[in-house]
Amino acid sequence: MKSNKAVVKMMEPYTGNESIAPLVEEMLGRLGEDPKRDGLARTPQRVDKALRFLTSGYEMKVEQILNGALYEVKYDEMVVVRDIEFFSLCEHHMLPFYGKMHVAYLPQKKVIGLSKIPRIVDMFARRLQIQERLTQQVAQTVQEAIKPLGVGVICEARHFCMMMRGVEKQHSGAMTSAMLGAFRDRKETRDEFLALVNHRGNGY
Repeated sequence: MKSNKAVVKMMEPYTGNESIAPLVEEMLGRLGEDPKRDGLARTPQRVDKALRFLTSGYEMKVEQILNGALYEVKYDEMVVVRDIEFFSLCEHHMLPFYGKMHVAYLPQKKVIGLSKIPRIVDMFARRLQIQERLTQQVAQTVQEAIKPLGVGVICEARHFCMMMRGVEKQHSGAMTSAMLGAFRDRKETRDEFLALVNHRGNGY
């Protein structure tokens, strides 16, 4: 007697450039909407374009971002790039989370062009993410790029999956940190980093 048990086939990861607009149109219908009405007629194409931008970090490479902007200098004081704004998508619900990242390092022989650090943050933020991984990836990338004495990263974020659904707490935020090398081993280095991050001056 033949079994009627259905065979479930897992979808393979997709690596092409085919539009996801037809999938979005189907989703709208399944949500009870009319994807053909005026307000939604172009929505599938807009969603396709938006998601490709918001996940464009998958197409970026560290080498291309740095583009040789690593400089040998005799400088042994802390370098801090503070208040780097970012936007990302939570991998659990594909809802946004956003916030600021503070990145510091203690140079050993090289420094990174200052504009490259926000670009590194964007590269990892523009992927499906969790805040903890994002924080660690930025720290590890800086560590591997210039081999400093240490790297410190603090990330402050608000998550729409907490604000719009679930516990629905609009004013709750999350903080994560990654401390490598001297930032992990030396309390005075961590304290200096925290003091610089928390300091609010009157200008630049």
